[in-house]
Amino acid sequence: MMSLFTLITLLIVGAALFMYLNTRFLKLPDTIGVMVLSLAVSVVLISLNGLHPAWFQYVRQNIAQIDFGRILFDVMLSFLLFAGAFHTDANLLRIERRSVMLFAFVGVIISTFLVGTGLYYVANGLGFTLTYPLCLLFGALISPTDPIAVLSIMAKFDLPENVKINIVGESLFNDGVGVVMFASIYQLVQQGPEVVSAGEVAWLFLKEAGGGMLFGLALGYGMYGLVRSINHYQTEVLITVAGVMGGYLLAQQLHISGPLAMVVAGLLVGDRKRHVMSETSEDYVDKFWELVDVILNAFLFVMIGIELVIIDFHITQWSIYVLVILLVLLARYVSILIPFTLAHRWLGLDNKAPLMLTWGGLRGGLSIAMALSIDDTLPHKDFLVTITYAVVLFSIIGQGLTMERLIRRLYP
Repeated sequence: MMSLFTLITLLIVGAALFMYLNTRFLKLPDTIGVMVLSLAVSVVLISLNGLHPAWFQYVRQNIAQIDFGRILFDVMLSFLLFAGAFHTDANLLRIERRSVMLFAFVGVIISTFLVGTGLYYVANGLGFTLTYPLCLLFGALISPTDPIAVLSIMAKFDLPENVKINIVGESLFNDGVGVVMFASIYQLVQQGPEVVSAGEVAWLFLKEAGGGMLFGLALGYGMYGLVRSINHYQTEVLITVAGVMGGYLLAQQLHISGPLAMVVAGLLVGDRKRHVMSETSEDYVDKFWELVDVILNAFLFVMIGIELVIIDFHITQWSIYVLVILLVLLARYVSILIPFTLAHRWLGLDNKAPLMLTWGGLRGGLSIAMALSIDDTLPHKDFLVTITYAVVLFSIIGQGLTMERLIRRLYP
């Protein structure tokens, strides 16, 4: 087995090579290009199984030792969410706050139950004996749109600002909501409804989400106060890094939502930086977090692509993959349409917005990480991982590559 350092080095080298090839030849959005190329490498590796099974098993075992969920949740997610929020226009987000919060909170809850209920009937109708709580667990992990995928792709397209900020803003907040929903339902699946009451689930949700946002405010103001008192860009960069790493670790220890804390802190610091940082400091801090975002995104999407080597797809089950993809898209549309219709008069969005928000709501590494984090002893874990991966592949490649065409059609 390779050492972890060797494996990470190979992934970084692969990310740099794929970024170069995409920039030089494919010219796709960075994340899509990197993922397409890493998928191509995975397909080549899988095809070698027939030629040299022992070598393929060696490769597969080494890839399997990468704890995708742990790397994303414990290392990368805090940096990616802070960087994404840091570069988001907080003034525009403030204007669209009602629709963003409505879609991020209400929309995810509606989608979770629609997907879970739909999967229960579809899967059991095709011979997969899934319990309803297990189907809800899939609904929770697949319903939030992934800010990591959304932010990197949305930057390439020319959308009306209010629609773009809704897609980006919702993705920043609903991942934290989705993680809390997932944790709540996972507890229900593991311990059973007779042990965990609805009140306990509601309290867990409120504590994690509300506590995370309040902690993010405190963390953001703490970083803001420190950088305001000095003018030394090296120290200011280090303060933001320490705030992200230390803040995320503390949020985990307090059992509150680290992702939501990072989003709120990133928005606050990003919004206030121009008022307290010199031009030089602001430029260095901006560039630093932009590079962190690019490097980690490339690394993440190489990992997503290379995970294909260890995902057990069964071609005979193609019908369930197609049905689940359609189910997730339909649930996403309905979960946007319901709050949009009920609150239309208070929202500054046109009637094309629900369709754009549906197709622009991409799933990514976060959903895969949650699926992989499910305990191996839980029944049908492999099935949940496989259908999650199928939805993510379609989302990033299918929706991502057709996004520009839809935008031109809806907003000529």
